[in-house]
Amino acid sequence: MIRPQLVLDIGGVLATNLSPLFWQLLAAESRVSEDVLYGEYKQQVSEQLWTGVISEEQFWNWVKAYAPLLHLEKCRGFIERSLRPLPALAKVSEWSEAADIHLLSNHLAAWVDPIVLSIKPYLKSLTISNEVGLKKPHPDIFAMVINKMQAGSPVLFVDDQRKNTKQAASLGWRTLLADEEGVWINEVIPILKHISEKQE
Repeated sequence: MIRPQLVLDIGGVLATNLSPLFWQLLAAESRVSEDVLYGEYKQQVSEQLWTGVISEEQFWNWVKAYAPLLHLEKCRGFIERSLRPLPALAKVSEWSEAADIHLLSNHLAAWVDPIVLSIKPYLKSLTISNEVGLKKPHPDIFAMVINKMQAGSPVLFVDDQRKNTKQAASLGWRTLLADEEGVWINEVIPILKHISEKQE
């Protein structure tokens, strides 16, 4: 029997995105404004951090150049405060009865581990950008997830970024854009049933 596949992002889907709270907390401890700090981050280290070119330790060293008195323990506390579970996390066990579940996220594995830990028994695969050296919407990171699926399975992909759902749609996947209000959660089971019935 070919089961549908449900591919979920983490940030903005299962947990809150780091922005803007994380940058607000860092900026309060630094010598520059939130806008300047975030702008420098996007220009200097964002791509390298999410693809594993630089380590978490190197990122915190970069932060210390702007906030030299900030301790690492406090920095990690900012991550915990900024990355909070969303209601969809509690639905994963239910969804796993209807589909094989895969996580595909642009993130640091160490940062999302506390979120993922509670749902690991329900996951078929976990693909995190800093571990594989690629980030969405690069086609090759999607190919990595495809290789972990049963061939020919229908796929539903949920993400909060249109550039990522666009890439998924180009693969023939059904897509669902996660809205901030969480309305999308009620659409998952009906879509999974629909794409499953189309295979029969």
